[in-house]
Amino acid sequence: MATNVTNGVLPIDDLHPGKTPTRLSWGAIFAGVVIAVAVQLVLGILGTGIGLTMVDPVEGTTPAATGFGIGAGLYWLVTTVVALGAGGYAAARVAGVHERFDALVHGLVVWGVTLILTLYLLTSAVGGIIGGAFRTVGAVAGAAGSSVGAAAPKVASIAGIDQGDVRDEVAAYLSDAPVDPAQMTPEQAQKEIARELPALARGGTDGREAESRIADIVAAQRKISRPEAQAQVTRAKQQFVRGKNEAIATAKSATDNAAGAAAGTSFVIVLALLVGAVAAGAGATAATRRRL
Repeated sequence: MATNVTNGVLPIDDLHPGKTPTRLSWGAIFAGVVIAVAVQLVLGILGTGIGLTMVDPVEGTTPAATGFGIGAGLYWLVTTVVALGAGGYAAARVAGVHERFDALVHGLVVWGVTLILTLYLLTSAVGGIIGGAFRTVGAVAGAAGSSVGAAAPKVASIAGIDQGDVRDEVAAYLSDAPVDPAQMTPEQAQKEIARELPALARGGTDGREAESRIADIVAAQRKISRPEAQAQVTRAKQQFVRGKNEAIATAKSATDNAAGAAAGTSFVIVLALLVGAVAAGAGATAATRRRL
């Protein structure tokens, strides 16, 4: 009778077990993303329809912007939770995971892919529209400029006008006003004052010179004394400075309010995204199959 003798070493096939099956199913994740996006789209269209039914242009009954915005934000949050929860549940269920951690990873990956896909679609669509619009405007402006530049000499030639005479006439229109304010026409006086206003606003030496020049023009045009004209210019300057300061203060206040609103919106968006991640993870964990 033959006897099998072993040396205590396992066969090679027993030493190297088969490869561990992949714990992440991208097919299941893709299915979950498709379901999440579809559910979000359907609920978004439904919400748009509900919002439009609240607007009655005939009766003039329109919800307030604040209340409408809060309601839309809450509805968007609810739809996000439902869509990502359904997507995470579907992904984990299709993958057939048995570990809660594996299910959680499937749900979070569904959330991340859905988020990236949504941002890509939004940015690519908006960027394409804006880029196409600017390219169209640039092309039209370039074509118009080249057409006008080519047509101007031809029009002057047909009309029998010398280009040198045209340049002289343009120079005459753009010539400076007379130095003596008393010799200025009312139109020339207005243009001269308008040209001095930037220097007056800057202040300093240029501002004082501009103020003196404007006072001379006002005195000559209104036929009043130099001190009276200076007093009028000083009052106008004070009103101008006051209006400028008020405009600056208003702009600063608007900027602060906009920054605060943007910060608040950012926090709300981050909170909604985290809630979406929790919903996707919870939905996927709920789909974990028990081992038999």
